[in-house]
Amino acid sequence: MRSLHLRHFKSGLVVISMIIATIIVLLPLCFIFVNIIKMGLSSLSPEFFTSIPKPPDESGGGVANGLVGSGIMLVISSLIGLPIGILGAVYLSEHRHGTFASFIRFCADVLAGVPSIITGMVAYVLVVVPFKSFSAIAGSVALALIMIPIVLRTAEEQLKMVPDTLREASLALGVPHWRTSLKVILKSAMGGVITGILLSVARIAGETAPLLFTALGNQFWNWKLMQPMAALPLQIFNFAISPYDGWHKLAWGGALVLVIIMFSINLAAKSFGRR
Repeated sequence: MRSLHLRHFKSGLVVISMIIATIIVLLPLCFIFVNIIKMGLSSLSPEFFTSIPKPPDESGGGVANGLVGSGIMLVISSLIGLPIGILGAVYLSEHRHGTFASFIRFCADVLAGVPSIITGMVAYVLVVVPFKSFSAIAGSVALALIMIPIVLRTAEEQLKMVPDTLREASLALGVPHWRTSLKVILKSAMGGVITGILLSVARIAGETAPLLFTALGNQFWNWKLMQPMAALPLQIFNFAISPYDGWHKLAWGGALVLVIIMFSINLAAKSFGRR
């Protein structure tokens, strides 16, 4: 009986410790959310979403060009990074034990751990220097380099969960190996693959450091992909370090919008993950 009470005491102590640890982790997160909502909510208005930033001596303005610029670069980076990441994941799932596959996994893990500012410097050398101009394309390349390892490793783990019997059944019916990989295996794991895609998009949506070396930013509307383009994280950074109160207000509003976007993407990813 005494040992039973002792086990209950230890179990309760561990549960209480876990609850305390969870609260300690959540407190800073809640503080950040509350502070951003408190400071940024007053900045949100129709003008905030439809206007470009105004000069420092004028009140009002918005971040419409940053929202559009971020959307453009996210689309281009997805067009670059998603096919490479998904097809690479298919290759790794079909050749799990090869030397080349192990090398690819190692490179992907290293690339995923590289600081984003270094990725921006690489994109600067690869795109900005040859074309002699900061541009949206350069920013998209930098974001794609961050996206590729996340999509590749996430999709690979999801493809590994597809039963081998499904692959064997498809091959037994005479379906070519490449079509089995793309039409059967990839389709069966599509829910998990989409989850990885959304998580990678949420990751790159808030990146600022790579864009400082590539897209540079723009205070005005610009639709030319080979010229500097505004992005919401860049605007938040530039407004936050400025000495003007009006721009500080825009920075808090932009931060709130960015948090809402990333929170929504993560919720969508969890929804696909449950499926």
